[in-house]
Amino acid sequence: MDLESFRASVARAEPPEGLSLPLQTLWWDAKGDWSRAHECAQLDETPSGSAVHAYLHRKEPDPANARYWYNRADRPVVTTSLDAEWEALAIEFCQG
Repeated sequence: MDLESFRASVARAEPPEGLSLPLQTLWWDAKGDWSRAHECAQLDETPSGSAVHAYLHRKEPDPANARYWYNRADRPVVTTSLDAEWEALAIEFCQG
């Protein structure tokens, strides 16, 4: 799935079948459902899951918790806009 298709899928009521947990997390976040996005993030203990978990806590905003998750993802703390971070993560996970 490419970024354009992923963005378009947000118009649906449910995420497309077969989305990875990181993409499900970003999908629910794009729908405006932070709680559901966070539920997905909590199910994924991989570095990718930790990266989107960090994004969610940065958005919350809970910077200390976000730093914890960036560390778990072995990534630096992101300082770009939240929109730019969401897009970068979506591109990464759509390709991966």
